[in-house]
Amino acid sequence: MEEQLIVAGIDTQTATDKDLFNQQADLKAAAVIASVALLAACGGSSTTAENNTANIVTAMGTPPAPAPDVNAATLTASEAARFLAQASMGASRAQIARVQTLGYAGWIDEQLSMPGNGSRWDWLVSKGFNDVSYRNSQTGFDSTAWRKLISSPDTLRQRFTLALSEIIVVAIDGLIGGGWKAFAAAAWLDMLEANCFGNYRDLLQLVSTSPAMGQYLTFRGNTKFNAQTGAMPDENYARELMQLFSIGLLELKLDGSPLLENGKNKETYGLDDITGLARVFTGWDFDLAGGKADKPDFMRKAMIQVPSKHETGASIFLGKTVAAGLSGADALTAALDIIFAHDNVAPFISRQLIQRLVTSNPSPAYISRVATVFNDDGSGTASKKGNLKAVLKAILLDDEARKPANLSDLQFGKLREPMLRFLAWARAYNAMAINDIWNLGNTGDPATRLGQSPLRSPSVFNFFRPGYVPPNTTIAAASLVAPEFQITNESSVVGYVNYMQRAVSNGVSDVTPDYSSLMPLADSAPALLDEINLVLAAGQLSTATLSDLSNAVDSMPKGNDNRRKQRIYAALTLVLAAPEFIVLK
Repeated sequence: MEEQLIVAGIDTQTATDKDLFNQQADLKAAAVIASVALLAACGGSSTTAENNTANIVTAMGTPPAPAPDVNAATLTASEAARFLAQASMGASRAQIARVQTLGYAGWIDEQLSMPGNGSRWDWLVSKGFNDVSYRNSQTGFDSTAWRKLISSPDTLRQRFTLALSEIIVVAIDGLIGGGWKAFAAAAWLDMLEANCFGNYRDLLQLVSTSPAMGQYLTFRGNTKFNAQTGAMPDENYARELMQLFSIGLLELKLDGSPLLENGKNKETYGLDDITGLARVFTGWDFDLAGGKADKPDFMRKAMIQVPSKHETGASIFLGKTVAAGLSGADALTAALDIIFAHDNVAPFISRQLIQRLVTSNPSPAYISRVATVFNDDGSGTASKKGNLKAVLKAILLDDEARKPANLSDLQFGKLREPMLRFLAWARAYNAMAINDIWNLGNTGDPATRLGQSPLRSPSVFNFFRPGYVPPNTTIAAASLVAPEFQITNESSVVGYVNYMQRAVSNGVSDVTPDYSSLMPLADSAPALLDEINLVLAAGQLSTATLSDLSNAVDSMPKGNDNRRKQRIYAALTLVLAAPEFIVLK
């Protein structure tokens, strides 16, 4: 593995100070140590390292009640940074100070009230990608997606939009049938963003009429049963709507645990339910009224009904009936009402949202508390179920998310997915594209890039499954899960470190960071690493790790700006490779 790993902080092709070359062995060894520790955490050969870093899931049992709002004056910078690691796209000194000023709940409220910052769609138009020459291209999508994630000030909204995009999955490569993939994908993310603080039932309605979802799960153009040809309605969306986006495979208690019947798991639905529900999703197609497909505008209009293709007979599923004779729109509304009324929706979705933001294995009590808010936001209104704004606050303010004791609990936390590791760096050091091009491209290659890229999941099951268990690990032995480990292996670990080393030292294309805040600290390795540890890792690097990294950085020359930059590059790369950063506590 050493031969594959680029030396942290050293580029032997461009360095001008030959004293830097003398540090190659020490820094290379330090980066390899960090990578090997992470591999051990993924189920590699180091049992000790695995025991210390791989059990990133919460202990079961009943934790205390939700934490009251914290007086902002009592918040330390480390506590604020830890909160931001869960609630934002990445901490910065400015955001840490803001959380300390407002408190957790006050910061959330400020973020919830923050206006949007323009759409991905409009950015594509502003760059001319709506020209017909781009109709069969994905050009521009990666740029507009990364631009929002890196630079948009509504950082909580961006984090929650990303979380929802990994539960209700659409992937750009699967948008087949209408061209304009970049615009369809941008419209999908814009829709999620516009509604991520709304109601989950309303979101399901928008999802079910989205051109992107209609293409991705192949019910766009779906037609009713034809007795002469034997053609049947496409069942793809009906199945995944239940399995992945609403109720899941097994009946659940409010706390997310299986509801047993005669000592066995009870399935939520069967083949007949899929067949029955699929009848509802017939007759839906693009809305091309008043326009043509040589412009992308139809990709952000809700799909419409073609009555001749819609099944008007009764549709039976989940023990309920959508009455015969309804229009396609009314049948859809009735079907989604049936699904949303199912007891599983609250625990099934709540658990996955907790996993995306806080911890891989939330306790049953944590799930129950969040699911209770999902079912009833306390507003006393008719639409009190599914209030995502209330659910988000319940997740982030819960005692299980906030209590300091979980920092030392080996079974609490989650692996940061690669996109969030990259974004933590980009946000911390104000990475910007001077020419507003944001040419990061597709970062999905695990061998050379991040192994993950916005809306480029390999399947509807996301980059990783919520129930993934790494084989032959202490996680598996403890009957726990670690979803992000599904995309973590020898190749992706080395690929990530190499990619981040290049990004830290040179930026990525036109996206460049600002290290001016670190330059005054660079001659003192302990001071430099303490600052990086706070902003990137919420102060969670151990004394031993900081000592090792400090020794590595202090082995490098100092005293002028070029040498200070090299020390900063090395320190950042080593922290970004450290398991205590990669494991989010």
